[in-house]
Amino acid sequence: MNRRTVLQTGAGLAVFGSFPHSLFASAVEKRASDVVELGPKKIRVSRLAAGSGTNGVGGASNQTRKLGLGGLSDLFRAAYDQGVFFWDSADQYGTHPHVKEALKRVPREKAVILTKTHASTEKEMRADIDRFRRELGTDYIDILLLHCMMDGGWPQRKRGAMEAISELQSKGIVRTKGVSCHTMAALRAAAASPWVEVDLARFNPAGVQMDASPAEVLPVLKQMKAAGKGIIGMKIYGAGALRRRADECLRHALAHDVIDCFTIGHESIGELNDTIRRIAAAGRRG
Repeated sequence: MNRRTVLQTGAGLAVFGSFPHSLFASAVEKRASDVVELGPKKIRVSRLAAGSGTNGVGGASNQTRKLGLGGLSDLFRAAYDQGVFFWDSADQYGTHPHVKEALKRVPREKAVILTKTHASTEKEMRADIDRFRRELGTDYIDILLLHCMMDGGWPQRKRGAMEAISELQSKGIVRTKGVSCHTMAALRAAAASPWVEVDLARFNPAGVQMDASPAEVLPVLKQMKAAGKGIIGMKIYGAGALRRRADECLRHALAHDVIDCFTIGHESIGELNDTIRRIAAAGRRG
């Protein structure tokens, strides 16, 4: 954990005591395996996505380093067996081969695959989509996102890739499209862009590794929802910094209807099982 994360965590933990978690729980139990419809294309996903990119950079992640090909594919399969059929991958994480391995034991049409690209131009995107499909072992990608937008001008800078993705969507190679954001400027641009159908947004009660505080981010997410966009929450545990407050983080995510579903990376099947159990408890009033 770096100094910035420590400072963010220390400042953010104060909100745990002030947020009325129990008041936001539902009278109806929510589960990791609940099926929700995401965005205007109404892609049916599980409420929880099995993440694979905790500290994912340079073609590797905690999951690939600790679990390897067989271990991470086993984790995807264990998630699927419990109704978590939404799998979150990225080129940056190096997890496409792990998804491909898992798909050897799961029917392709039964899993929803999300991946992310750093392509900016049409040429780069066309090369990526061909490589991604080979690496994933699939003819189509359910959710394709532009990865880690940092500036408010990304819709202009990424125009070539966006046009290529739109064409791929018209051909059924991509089912829905969007962006992941890592600054408020990028998030606001995503809210304003009609091209974006799905946004991957950082969201937790302490504001750890978020674009801004929850109070600042929430109105932008509401703007997205009002425009019909789907929202996937990420950094629910603050990239692991808030794991000791897992129940409150989960209740916070479940409390906000702007969050359709969320992704959490696990480093063992035991951790996955624990989160699935905690979601059911956190989403229930009482």
